[in-house]
Amino acid sequence: MIQSIVRTEKYDEELLFNAVCRHFETLKIADELKPEMKVVIKPNFVMAVKPEAAATTHPLLIKSVVRWLREHGINNITIAESSGGLYTQEHLRKIYNVCSVAGAGMDELLNFDTGAGPVSTRAGFANGSFNIINPIREADYIINMPKLKTHGMTGFSCGMKNIFGVIPGLEKPQMHYRWPDINDFSKMILELDMTVAPQLTLVDAVEGMEGNGPTGGDKKYFGYTFAAKDMYTQDCYIAKCIGIEPDDIVMLRLAREAGLANMDAVTFCGDEFTEKVIPFAIPDTKRLDFVDRVPGFLRKPAGFVMKRLLKSYPKVDTGLCVGCGRCAESCPSHIIRIKNKKAHFTKRGCISCFCCQEMCPMKAISVKRAL
Repeated sequence: MIQSIVRTEKYDEELLFNAVCRHFETLKIADELKPEMKVVIKPNFVMAVKPEAAATTHPLLIKSVVRWLREHGINNITIAESSGGLYTQEHLRKIYNVCSVAGAGMDELLNFDTGAGPVSTRAGFANGSFNIINPIREADYIINMPKLKTHGMTGFSCGMKNIFGVIPGLEKPQMHYRWPDINDFSKMILELDMTVAPQLTLVDAVEGMEGNGPTGGDKKYFGYTFAAKDMYTQDCYIAKCIGIEPDDIVMLRLAREAGLANMDAVTFCGDEFTEKVIPFAIPDTKRLDFVDRVPGFLRKPAGFVMKRLLKSYPKVDTGLCVGCGRCAESCPSHIIRIKNKKAHFTKRGCISCFCCQEMCPMKAISVKRAL
């Protein structure tokens, strides 16, 4: 696997375009594309937040990719994402506007097709098929453009987790409800990744998010962009760059065990990552969960105890809550009610997926432990 690394110090249009040119030349992307191809860019627009929040893929990096594609004769380009919440044209319009990709010279590329359809998976997968948004289903070439973040449920969010955005809108909470255990959910993510199989992953890591990501954390300056055709090994490498052991992230461990990630087969090109590690703060959910620090042979019984005694739950700060209802809308278990313009939670039925925390625009939801 070739991992292209380019020092990218800030969100400057020419600087970003130069980085994209270097990445794509290193990986010989031009050799893989033909003018008649339908190329789909899959960014991370998890919710309607401004680029300065460092929760979404920066529009200038997307614009640089579009510019490169056009200069290489590719004109059938679509920017497609299904964020949290409804998958409707009205919601997409809000996402594009607030994430600042609308009005940046790419309006004609923005997807407003809210259709989706089943895509069969490989034999033996736990998921026989996935319902996937139309632009991804119809793409000849997919450019996956994640944002580097820590994540309340999975611990880490980059290339592999970004593909979850091809599941339409409120069907994502249904997947959480179907696979509430982190091992099963991570296996689902891996099966989805293998089904979608993006040809290229370009990571926006100029600024990332640490702590309670993917939306409630803090901005973290990183200063690099990464590109690779193998997102599994790339995710493992980038996890190590922010101080996370890949095997501590279930989906990365499953990718390695499936033979999809191999850190011993990486060829590094471009700029040297001189810092070796730029540590990211971990989510509150992981601070409360010490199973990954227990010896392997004890993890199963330790996990059994912790699920019952030390389970973490979402907690709402009524002083910050404005009763918008995004938490209730995204809750797979439907245990959240809006009363008197405030969110009210019940523990009974909570699967601790923290979709509510992820989708809260006011950062009013924190994590607490049962004991």
